[in-house]
Amino acid sequence: MSAMTDPTSEPLFDPEDPVFVAHEGGKLAVHATKELRDRRDLALLYTPGVADVCLAIAADPTLAQRYTTRRNTVAVITDGTAVLGLGDIGPLAAMPVMEGKAVLFKHFADVDAVPVCLESGTTDELVEAIIRMAPTYGGINLEDISAPRCFEIERRLKEALDIPVMHDDQHGTAIVSLAALINAATVVGKRMEDLRVVVAGAGAAGVACTNILLRAGIGDVVVTDSRGVITPEREDLNDVKRRLAATTNPRRMSGTLAQALVGADVFLGVSGGTVPEKDIARMAGDAIVFALANPNPEVHPEVAHRHAAVVATGRSDYPNQINNVLAFPGIFRGALDAGAKAITETMKIAAAHTIAGLVEHPSAGQIIPSVFDDRVAPAVAAAVARHV
Repeated sequence: MSAMTDPTSEPLFDPEDPVFVAHEGGKLAVHATKELRDRRDLALLYTPGVADVCLAIAADPTLAQRYTTRRNTVAVITDGTAVLGLGDIGPLAAMPVMEGKAVLFKHFADVDAVPVCLESGTTDELVEAIIRMAPTYGGINLEDISAPRCFEIERRLKEALDIPVMHDDQHGTAIVSLAALINAATVVGKRMEDLRVVVAGAGAAGVACTNILLRAGIGDVVVTDSRGVITPEREDLNDVKRRLAATTNPRRMSGTLAQALVGADVFLGVSGGTVPEKDIARMAGDAIVFALANPNPEVHPEVAHRHAAVVATGRSDYPNQINNVLAFPGIFRGALDAGAKAITETMKIAAAHTIAGLVEHPSAGQIIPSVFDDRVAPAVAAAVARHV
């Protein structure tokens, strides 16, 4: 691990480092889709011809989808308060991540994405700022905004806007995790509805993963945070966790993560903490371990393999990488193409099943497609479009 990927080390700047060389000048540029060759082109693309298009859109705003870049443009918006595993590093330092996200949008789904890094403010200020800039874009991809603020920001934007809005840290992780779990359950010969799942982490990803698992038919989901199992009896819960307490933990267990893991079929880690090997060893036979914290999984995959039949991480250097890029490009591609006004729960479930179905013969070493499988984004886009 380099100092640049370890948030506990002193950041090092080395202009000769291949990482810095790859980022020189940024990772994005603007190019024109129409040629400007002569005065005639100038008159068509700008004044006076552009006035006709402006007046037509003013009379019928739906024409913007046909005659502007809005039809294929997504804003990738952050305030830099929860960037990767780096934490609250601010909007300027978050810019390379947002540029990278835009590169993925373009490469995998030919969606034009624009980084928008905002100074962090109150929830009201962020919501208002995003609403005011929304007319430029056909969709909003929220990114790296700290919990629990991210939940309210997304909810309010979805209520206020008539374009797709998705917080990828929540729903991208949830969709791909469900896809992987569908195939993992097949590998170990267990039915989804019979699984006992422990979700470690009640932040953005943990909440979304829990909700999608419940919608997928898994009835026994226990969620833990830094203080242990989330139960209705706890008096330290915020509104988001209170809702989790009301919909999870049907056996009404309490205690620590270690106690919750006893006899569990699935561990889904999105907390960034560390889980001792002895706790993984107490899970049920043919256990499934998804340790998704980056860059350091909650339990090292080699350790997890000693006790689990299927292991996945968020890292690219181990099999079964649960990577959001399998979901978000295709989801926005399908939503934009179909003119969707929102990304619905039905779309998310459909995307997960589609991703899972692209692995024809699931095995312990492959429960999820490769991020470079060029079938994924088109298949996800088609599944999303079918549910508009």
